[in-house]
Amino acid sequence: MSSRMRKLPLLALALLASVALAACGDSHTKVSTGTYAGESGKNAPYLDVGPLAYEVQLSRELNPYDLEDKQYLQGLTPEQRKLEAGQEWFGVFIQIYNNGSRPAPTATDFTISDTQENVYTPLSIGSGNPFAYRPETLARNSRLPALDTIAANGPTQGALLLFKIQVVSLDNRPLTLKIVDPTDAAQTASAELDV
Repeated sequence: MSSRMRKLPLLALALLASVALAACGDSHTKVSTGTYAGESGKNAPYLDVGPLAYEVQLSRELNPYDLEDKQYLQGLTPEQRKLEAGQEWFGVFIQIYNNGSRPAPTATDFTISDTQENVYTPLSIGSGNPFAYRPETLARNSRLPALDTIAANGPTQGALLLFKIQVVSLDNRPLTLKIVDPTDAAQTASAELDV
């Protein structure tokens, strides 16, 4: 067999590999739905909601007795601090980007749902919590949390959406985060959360 014929299968294999890699995309691929890969090593998708892009940095159960997690529960009222039987804390840490040419409001409507159609909304956290997500009008070419904040420089690098969820919902995975555009409720995006 000539050397030319031996190189042909290698060339075909290299071409096939490059096509497969090109199809994978990268962490900056914008999608309207996706899976938050978390510990698998893949990056979360950027979720387009209106003019803004949202990215889930991390989602997990929170332990109020853990030193790090205790900080995330600051600013709650005594009533909010009470967990009912079968409930636990769950945090979703997000970043939001405005790469557009004009200011835009961030979402006020977030929900988590499980496969049994249980739906949860985040708590409104007082101003004493530097990690808490607070809706705002995001300036053009900026991000939330801002780079010079505790939330951006903390372990999770995101603004906290704090939920009380039923423990049984962890058995009804995947949990899905849904985000609604504040200026057009028809525009939504969702991502499966890795718990």
